[in-house]
Amino acid sequence: MQNRPSEGGALRVAVLGAGSWGTALAALIARHAHQVVLWGRDAAGVAAIDGEHRNPRYLPGIALPESLRATTDMAASLAGADLVLVVVPSHAFAETLQALAPHRPAAAGVAWASKGFEPGSGRFLHEVAAEVLGEDVPLAVVTGPSFAKEVALGLPTALTVHSDQATFAETVAGVLHGPSFRAYTGDDMLGAELGGAMKNVLAVATGVADGMDLGLNARAGLITRGLNEMLRLNRALGGEPETLMGLAGLGDLVLTCTGDLSRNRRLGLALGRGQPIDEAIKAIGQVVESLQTADEVMRLARRHDVELPIAEAVYAVLHGEITPAEGLAQLMARERKAEYPTALFG
Repeated sequence: MQNRPSEGGALRVAVLGAGSWGTALAALIARHAHQVVLWGRDAAGVAAIDGEHRNPRYLPGIALPESLRATTDMAASLAGADLVLVVVPSHAFAETLQALAPHRPAAAGVAWASKGFEPGSGRFLHEVAAEVLGEDVPLAVVTGPSFAKEVALGLPTALTVHSDQATFAETVAGVLHGPSFRAYTGDDMLGAELGGAMKNVLAVATGVADGMDLGLNARAGLITRGLNEMLRLNRALGGEPETLMGLAGLGDLVLTCTGDLSRNRRLGLALGRGQPIDEAIKAIGQVVESLQTADEVMRLARRHDVELPIAEAVYAVLHGEITPAEGLAQLMARERKAEYPTALFG
């Protein structure tokens, strides 16, 4: 792989993580005339991307830009980078940051399109990034309703970029924004990350309901009350409610709860149809973030004394404590009350 200098307004972008989402974002940025190097661990997959312009495992049948380069050498991928975009599962996030830190060019900020929490601690990814990289490194989270396959195909998509530094949010949004891709900006990293993580848990709930053939009324009710649970936890943590009423919350929630490209929804569908969880995960064949995220969401809820009945039912089902039918019965047996006992935005 040969490095080429940036020209004109083009940026050199290192994308770390050659799964479906990392490859799709790398392809998107390359199509916007930026110089992109994609790093991945799997030598065969990287070779196919770099030499054949395809990712047969994660994005079969989709042609990738010829300008997109790929490597298994992290140092080489980061050399001369103006921007680093991390796209790995949340359980690998800290490890990836620790690996990139010694090779990151001093002027390169770090953004990520990973969703979830740090396993075990429940920390938000922006907290992990600040600890590993230092407070002086510009950080941003890329999140919103997006399936990798559709982005790779060039279908219309809208995302949001949140950062404590407005200029860095604009930089990241600028490399993503294009004819078929709208990138908005914001400054609420906590709320944006909560929405991106928690929607995976709620997608399991709607998948279970659809797997049990409970109907469209049930799906709509779960999505709406699930959004309410996101807002309640977000308020307790100090996030902005507007963030979750936008792309990072409602948008991502609706997509993940209704689109069958969602791994978390597919897990719920399988459980609702009576398939054992181990078999369902094996059939999906990729990381299902809700398995770990449900634990961390309930850890946060208990720490802040926030009631999350849907998320708690999903947690119990995933841990084999109750069946999906028992979870439904528990939710339906809850006492009648006002939809908003207290002011949601007060």
